[in-house]
Amino acid sequence: MRRIALLLMGITWLIAAGCDRKPEPVAAPQEPREIVGTIVAVGDSLTAGYGLREEEAYPALLEGKLRAAGYRWQVVNAGISGETSSGTLSRIPWVLKLEPDIVILETGANDGLRGIDPRVTRKNIEETISVLEENGVTVVLAGMKMVTTLGRQFLKEFAVIYPQIAEERGLIFFPFFLDGVAGRRRLNQEDGIHPNAEGYRIITDNLYPLVVEAIRKNGKGRG
Repeated sequence: MRRIALLLMGITWLIAAGCDRKPEPVAAPQEPREIVGTIVAVGDSLTAGYGLREEEAYPALLEGKLRAAGYRWQVVNAGISGETSSGTLSRIPWVLKLEPDIVILETGANDGLRGIDPRVTRKNIEETISVLEENGVTVVLAGMKMVTTLGRQFLKEFAVIYPQIAEERGLIFFPFFLDGVAGRRRLNQEDGIHPNAEGYRIITDNLYPLVVEAIRKNGKGRG
């Protein structure tokens, strides 16, 4: 009987202790932080991040840098390796389906490498920008430079494409997409053309203040 009494006392104590125990606080579910704007990076292999993982190319790095600074914007990588300015123009309707607020436009390098008439390149870029702006998209234009093997006249005509378009249209303008990276072996892959991961970090840092300017111009801010 004594054992039974002790057992009953023990059960009673456990029940009482359980009743007195305060429930563990349950964390309220965190609502996802809403994305307030979309930036689409349009371009060729230099935008796509040829030879690297997606997270090493500049669009992913740029999104990370923006988020760290409190900008709730997403950056979509819409780069296609080998694309010319004609190809860029032809797929702008598809780009618009992504509902971009801002487009970073980097195109024309493959035109230069193929010796396409700079007047054609200029026309394509201008038409691309026109379509984007008609749809309320803020454009950040990234310029390009060519090598000297194409002849002085070609280089002269190509060199003025980007600054003239930027000035005439009042665009946010990055004169040379590969500034600080081109020609530096340690910042490029073995082909000497495409940036490596370190090179893209420099490109991202160069573009960042211009993108912030575009966000402010667009009007959505940090969100």
